[in-house]
Amino acid sequence: MNLRAIRRAVALGLALFYCLLRSLLSRLSGPDTLERRAQWIHESGVFVMDFLGVGFKVTGNRPERGLIVSNHLSYLDILVFGTALPCYLVSKAEISRWPFFGILARAGGTLFVDRSSRVSAETVQEQIAERLKGPVPVLFFPEGTSTDGVQLLRFHSRFYTPAVDAGIPVTSAAIRYIPGDDSPESELCWYGSAPFLPHIWKTLGAPNFSCELTFGEPRIYTSRRTAADETYAEIEAMRDGQVLTAQSAVPDSELDQLQSCGVDSAR
Repeated sequence: MNLRAIRRAVALGLALFYCLLRSLLSRLSGPDTLERRAQWIHESGVFVMDFLGVGFKVTGNRPERGLIVSNHLSYLDILVFGTALPCYLVSKAEISRWPFFGILARAGGTLFVDRSSRVSAETVQEQIAERLKGPVPVLFFPEGTSTDGVQLLRFHSRFYTPAVDAGIPVTSAAIRYIPGDDSPESELCWYGSAPFLPHIWKTLGAPNFSCELTFGEPRIYTSRRTAADETYAEIEAMRDGQVLTAQSAVPDSELDQLQSCGVDSAR
């Protein structure tokens, strides 16, 4: 019997229940705005990660607005980004129907897309465009599914469109998990047809694992395909421990204009 998994499972259940209770109380005490929901997700992520004792390191400037794109390794990615900063997540529609986790996702203002429906994708694209006008970043995973971390999948470009059309900065982010027992990263990744409950039980029992999240610099693109290709290359480089300078980097003059509108590129 894995006592570590039992202890963490109990702690996770208590922490998630507490976070959901705080969300309900928050709605009773003030206006239920999307910004407050994103802040709740952030505060909940910090609380849960600390409660579980998961190591966490962030490198780079955390974007305060715009679009964030990242590689995708696990359901843990949602918790990691929520811990790092307030943001809106774009997620597959199936998560909205998950027990408890679906309730939390909806409470946090997540945008759900049915990947088999063109109408759903177009609706979410419009919702992304609307939320990008506000003070909270939007996060999506352009691979469209989670992987074992060995190699990035081709990036889908559709959801870059709202940022490209509006001239809004796109920030790349690379996520990595470090097992505490020298096992490969893939042991912590949830991908393919792996069943959810056995995997989360294995993850809860993993010894002293940690997460690293690296942010690139905000960049403005004029083509969604270029945006997808260049962020792919940048995330791949960050995963390999390199720094990639893209040709589409935001010039200093444009960054000054962005900062005057509330986008701080060097927080």
